[in-house]
Amino acid sequence: METEISYGLLTLLPPVIVIGVALYTKLNFESLMLGAWIAFIMSQGFFGSIPALLDSCQTAVSENAWMYIVLALVGSLITLLSASKGTFGFAKFLQKYAKSEKKTLMFGWVLGLLIFIDDYLNVLTVSACTKEVSDRQRTPREMLAYVLDSTGAPVCILVPLSTWAVFYGNVFAQQESLAELGDGAYLYLHSIPFAFYGFTAVILVPLVILGVVPKIGAMKKAYKRVDETGMVYSELSAKLNKDELSVDEPLPDGKIIDFMLPMAVVVGVAIWKDDLLTALVIGICVAGILYIPRKVMKPKEFCEVFTQGLTTMLPMIAICMASQVVKMSMDSINLPTYVVNAVLPFVNPDTLAAITFVVVALLAFVTGSSWGVPVVCVPIIVPLAVASGAPIFLVLGAIASAAAFGSHACFYTDVTIMSSQVTKINNMEHVLTQLPYAIIAGLAAVILYLVFGFVL
Repeated sequence: METEISYGLLTLLPPVIVIGVALYTKLNFESLMLGAWIAFIMSQGFFGSIPALLDSCQTAVSENAWMYIVLALVGSLITLLSASKGTFGFAKFLQKYAKSEKKTLMFGWVLGLLIFIDDYLNVLTVSACTKEVSDRQRTPREMLAYVLDSTGAPVCILVPLSTWAVFYGNVFAQQESLAELGDGAYLYLHSIPFAFYGFTAVILVPLVILGVVPKIGAMKKAYKRVDETGMVYSELSAKLNKDELSVDEPLPDGKIIDFMLPMAVVVGVAIWKDDLLTALVIGICVAGILYIPRKVMKPKEFCEVFTQGLTTMLPMIAICMASQVVKMSMDSINLPTYVVNAVLPFVNPDTLAAITFVVVALLAFVTGSSWGVPVVCVPIIVPLAVASGAPIFLVLGAIASAAAFGSHACFYTDVTIMSSQVTKINNMEHVLTQLPYAIIAGLAAVILYLVFGFVL
């Protein structure tokens, strides 16, 4: 058996570089690629690092083509809905009932709870329904992005019918030590009551909307900016909004059917087929059938808008690719194994769930891999939980919760980037405004794992 090389504390250098450079420069792609390069220098040597970096880019593209195509089509659908003025038609309808910021954001939160089957579909639907109205109500885009992101992964881990449930059920089912308890679906279903981060993150959202939990940190500054300038986005995000209407302009006329029918088709097909890619393709085709014969758009205009929408997602696709490269580079220096093995000697059955949540959450946050990290950690943690007599479903819930924290809080995970992209704000601004709330929810989850660890 090949022995894994240990780099000691130097293993932590690449993730520290990624986070530090990103926070200092506000540049996502560049910081990710720099951190990945440093990791490959450690594992492959200087002259082997460039080929390793290029190979990992190729692997990331080939293995994640489905995700990139979905992201590109999301951009096209959003752009088509906007160009048809269908979003304005729906916004005018929503304004009749959601006449304040709180009502609009609460509507978005409830809608996010209902669309639980997939976090991509969740973010796409809620943003398309609420963005125009929230702009007119002078809601900072950062706040809307927080609501979107917080009803993505945190919601998906709480229902047994989501894509997350399917994935984690399969991961848990592969552990021989759990075979006598039941199949993957049974294991995941019984871990849901202990997915504490999902509950704390979702419950925190309305508390922030209603002002029970105050605006803090960068979010407080965003609200101050709106109060002083009326701008719902910052100067850093202005370049992303060159084609946006001023929030002082009245909403143009639009037909609500031009928004509702394509979106209803996408949601319906996604639930029916359990395939968002197919749903997006059919939804875009329905939009074409709906718009072109009625002369909402000419055929050439429809094609041009479709292509324009594809290009709007290129920065996000690049960052997602870089995050996959980072994950591979961190694996090359055995980061997950190093961190888990460094912590395990200090745990006991009562604290295992809490420590599992902290360790897996930090790894998912650093690597940007909310699904890859648990695949590495589960075979290490589960046998320890079984052997020590720790509450197994509590530990499984901690693993899924930690992955949700990583997806929610990390600045280069796909759903985080998508939330900033659809709200057209700088990704780091979104991360810094929502991170304090993710940490609050995470700390609450840690406390719950400690309490239940001693009680069960």
